[in-house]
Amino acid sequence: MRAYFTASIVGKKDYLDEYTHILTILEENGIEIIENIIHNNAKRIENETVDQRIEIQKKLEKNILEADFVVVEASFPSISVGYEISLSLHRGKPTLVLYTSDHHPSLIANSDEDKLVCEQYTKQTVDSIIEDSIKYVESINESRFTFYISSELAAHLDKSAKKTCVPKAVYLRSLIKEDMEKKI
Repeated sequence: MRAYFTASIVGKKDYLDEYTHILTILEENGIEIIENIIHNNAKRIENETVDQRIEIQKKLEKNILEADFVVVEASFPSISVGYEISLSLHRGKPTLVLYTSDHHPSLIANSDEDKLVCEQYTKQTVDSIIEDSIKYVESINESRFTFYISSELAAHLDKSAKKTCVPKAVYLRSLIKEDMEKKI
């Protein structure tokens, strides 16, 4: 599974230990991290051209789209992080928003979004919160899709799946992923 991680770039000065700890917990649970926050800094972003910022925006959207879920450390307020949360929910991604006790994200904490979870955490509780979130995402991430096809399409599917030595479902998923990659 893949998680997109985000937090305030400016907030790194106060929360880098928390960001790093969250990333470590995710990795220890076998989660592949898609993140850009740890390696970026505010000064560099400030000096980028409009075209460079547009490219970053496209990459951000692509990363969220490719993630199975989104993890946010929201203790330090950030309009950009709020945008990423909104984008994540718009794309139907389960989104875990973590915050420390004195930094309640009041604008989103009471949202009725069913895929949004806001949790206050401490160093002692963050492991179990993240593990519970991973279990939740695993339980909702797979969806069954059944449809009818003609005998001609079924024969073609059988032949193609045998040719590539994969089950039919795997073959169909690979075609869908291929089509998604073309459109990104």
